[in-house]
Amino acid sequence: MPEIKSIKKTAEDFAKEQKEISISEFFEKNKHLLGFDNPTKALLMTVKEACDNSLDACEEAGILPDITVKLKQTGEDKFRVTVQDNGPGIVKEQIPKIFGKLLYGSKFHRLRQSRGQQGIGISAVVLYSQLTTGSPTKVWSRTDEKKKVQYYELFIDTAKNEPEIVKEQTLEDGLERGVKIEIDVVGRYRKTQSVDDYLKQTSIANPFAKIVYQSPEGNKTTFPRSFDHLPKPPREMKMHPYGMEFGVLQRFLSKTNSKTLQSFLVNEFSSVGAQTSKEICKTAKLDADAKPPSLDRASIEKLLGAMQKVKIQRPPLDCLSPIGNGELEKSLKKEYPQAEFVAVIGREPEVYRGMPFQIEVGILYGNLGNIDDQIEIIRIANRVPLLYQAGACATIEAVKETDWKRYNLQQPKNSLPTGPMILVIHMSSVWVPFVSESKEAIAPYVEIVKEIQLALQEAGRKLSSFLSGKRRAGEAQRRIQIFERYAGEVANALHILTGKEPKEIEKKIVGMVKNRDKMKELEIQEQKTIEKEPETEEVKSKAAGKAGKKEIEEE
Repeated sequence: MPEIKSIKKTAEDFAKEQKEISISEFFEKNKHLLGFDNPTKALLMTVKEACDNSLDACEEAGILPDITVKLKQTGEDKFRVTVQDNGPGIVKEQIPKIFGKLLYGSKFHRLRQSRGQQGIGISAVVLYSQLTTGSPTKVWSRTDEKKKVQYYELFIDTAKNEPEIVKEQTLEDGLERGVKIEIDVVGRYRKTQSVDDYLKQTSIANPFAKIVYQSPEGNKTTFPRSFDHLPKPPREMKMHPYGMEFGVLQRFLSKTNSKTLQSFLVNEFSSVGAQTSKEICKTAKLDADAKPPSLDRASIEKLLGAMQKVKIQRPPLDCLSPIGNGELEKSLKKEYPQAEFVAVIGREPEVYRGMPFQIEVGILYGNLGNIDDQIEIIRIANRVPLLYQAGACATIEAVKETDWKRYNLQQPKNSLPTGPMILVIHMSSVWVPFVSESKEAIAPYVEIVKEIQLALQEAGRKLSSFLSGKRRAGEAQRRIQIFERYAGEVANALHILTGKEPKEIEKKIVGMVKNRDKMKELEIQEQKTIEKEPETEEVKSKAAGKAGKKEIEEE
């Protein structure tokens, strides 16, 4: 047998093999990180990223969104996705970069609530399309009715992470205003946990949007808007000291235009005034008049430590745009009009790592179609539905850790509760801590899980009151049925004793039982109102309760 000689390599040989790769090349080989790990999810991600862009653009431009989504099957496991909006459009120079360059966007460095964060979404769809079908993405854009339509067909040059324009035209018509995109992808269509569910949940989270959807089967569904006004736009905020890390602080210090350390703290961070900045410098034992770029590593560590120790006001909360209790309740009733019980809880904003966030919970119970055993959970982050990776999400952890038996629901150990119930959990934040680039699950930070639990407990108490009332009503109905069953015999016995007509006696017996149950319900309702409502409302409710009881007594 011939001797196998080992090949020796030198450091110079290894150096020749080293080369830089672009972000596009990386995700070309790792498309699963962006959510394109199976055909069903790939089709959903294509629609999701396009719709998210349309909703964001319309909101920022102050336009009520009208979005049209069409799916057309063009071959076995091949679909053409068309999404059109009535937004502000995209200027000609930006079209190739937005669709043909990964990590290109306007939201990464901006701290305020928005759907997109990384500048990957729609360009990742273009990358997936060319990888699986070899077809260019088609884009139409019109910024004004008086201007012409800009039309592009493009790919992504993955080696350079730059757009590769195949075709560029200026058209007279084809679009009134806004953006229309057409993308061919390899995908698989199903009705659950895919495009249909995503659009329905998007309509719930964005009650001001109108969405028209045509499925591959040709069925057209319209999700109408339930509000004719846009939410209050969130304002941009600066970084909060509590969310600062060493490397970021070092970069801030080297690039600031502030002349002194004190002015640096005031100018670069939110919730820091002159007095607070002096206290931070004093705690860090640093000169407030020192030039920020002059700080060495040890001084930066002292400054960072002081920023965490000094008591600083919470960050501003106008950077958030929650759905709103009234809006969410109306939206849920629009989508689930048959539900027996609907309640919405909106918590006050809280903070994790210097980032403001707010939790909203909606709860629906009874008459929910096929939902009977395990409950359904709708997870939403910054008005965007999350359909996958539920097991890794903070929302599911919070639901499991809540004791639902206290609220009259069955719950197996370490599991979700059972029953005909839907839970809607929405987190709005300037920076949602997703567990991956595909943005499908919220990281289970302690502060976030705790806030979700508190909202669920508050919603659970409302549900418990409803179920108790329902149970009491059922018991009252059973009592009435028992009396009705034996009322005839009692009436005959009383007829013998009194000589009065049996039918008249039976009618009075049944009436007495019904009135007694009505009075009990009014007393319970009155007591709850007194406990929960402010004084002015309490007086009104108490008066109304007494009036109701008086009516029953008069009968």
